Amino acid sequence: MLKIWGRKNSSNVRKPLWAAEELGLAYEAIDAGGAFGVVDTPEYRAMNPNGRVPVIEDDGFVLWESNTIVRYLMARHASDTAWYPTDLQARASAEKWMDWTTSSFAAPFRTVFWGVLRTPEHQQDWPAIKAAIKECDDLLSMADQALAVKPYLSGDEIGMGDIPLGSFIYAWFEMPIERAPLPHLEAWYARLKQRPAYQKAVMTALT
Repeated sequence: MLKIWGRKNSSNVRKPLWAAEELGLAYEAIDAGGAFGVVDTPEYRAMNPNGRVPVIEDDGFVLWESNTIVRYLMARHASDTAWYPTDLQARASAEKWMDWTTSSFAAPFRTVFWGVLRTPEHQQDWPAIKAAIKECDDLLSMADQALAVKPYLSGDEIGMGDIPLGSFIYAWFEMPIERAPLPHLEAWYARLKQRPAYQKAVMTALT
C-alpha cells in the first residue's frame, strides 16, 4: 500500500494526499513533521536526508519533493488522462504552474501564513505581512488571467497543474486577511471546493 508521511496541516503534504484521493488510491497517512516529530529520526533521514515532509513509499520505492510526488502518482496511475496528458505541450503547460507555485508563490505565502496563523498576535509583524500579501496578490493576478481563458490552470479540465496552487489557495482564501479581488481565481477555488477529494485532503484545519 502507498504510504504518505507528513502532517495534514502542511500545504505541501496536502498535494500528494489530494492526488491520491482524486486517483482513488488506497494509502496510509503517517503523521510526521512539526509537533509529530519523526523527521529527525535515522529511519526517516534514510528516506529523506532533508528531514522534510512529504515522503512517500510505493512498493518499496521512496520519493520526496511534493511536486515530484504528484507527477509520479499521476504518471503511474493516470497516464494519458487530463491529470497527466500524453501531449507534451499540454503536460508542460500544466507543469509550469506546479513549479511557479513553488518558485514564486510559496515564499511570500509562507510569510503571510506564518505571520497571521502561527505567530502570537503581539509578535505579528504587520508591515512585513502586508508587503507579502501585496506580493501574493500580484502573483495571483497571473493565475487569475490564465483562469479567465481556461477554467483550470491545467486547461479545459482539472489536472496536476492545479494541485500545488490549489493546495495553498485554501489557506489563502480562509485566512482573516484582506485580498485583492480576483474573480476568476475565486471561481476556480469555488470549483475546487466542490470536489470530494479536495474537501477531504485539503480543507482540513488551518493550524
